[in-house]
Amino acid sequence: MRVLEQLAKLSAILAGVLLTGITLMTCGSLIGRNTTGHSIVGAFELTGVAAGAAIALFMPLCQARRGNIIVDFFTAKLRPEANARMDRFGALLLAAIFGLLAWRSTLGGLNSYSSNSETQIMGFPEWVVYATMVPAFVLAGLIALHQAAFGFAHADEVEAAI
Repeated sequence: MRVLEQLAKLSAILAGVLLTGITLMTCGSLIGRNTTGHSIVGAFELTGVAAGAAIALFMPLCQARRGNIIVDFFTAKLRPEANARMDRFGALLLAAIFGLLAWRSTLGGLNSYSSNSETQIMGFPEWVVYATMVPAFVLAGLIALHQAAFGFAHADEVEAAI
């Protein structure tokens, strides 16, 4: 799990770099528009592209830290063992969902690449976004699968240490 945690942190750092970049680009575009009348052409497109990739890149760390929403209204009074089994089953479902997302994103990226699909204004190739999302979904799925198989005791220790 240690390697998965380190990869999840690296993925989140990349997401933070992307968000910092689009923040700086947006500020530059706004300053340029308000001072010289010229803004960065396609800034809106790049913001959407980078935000989509960043969301996917944050998923592995979210899963490693058990940051997904858990509705425990009906299970709050169950024994801890029953809740642990349900949490592990939920992690298994999430692993399947992340696997599905990785598979469909792979197909979408291949389709986008083969059709030379680009953004409308800048002509940024859309397959690049898919190529960023797929490894993040695979990593999040592997983390969820590990949690389903081995439980969350180690994940709770990691969360306390971070």
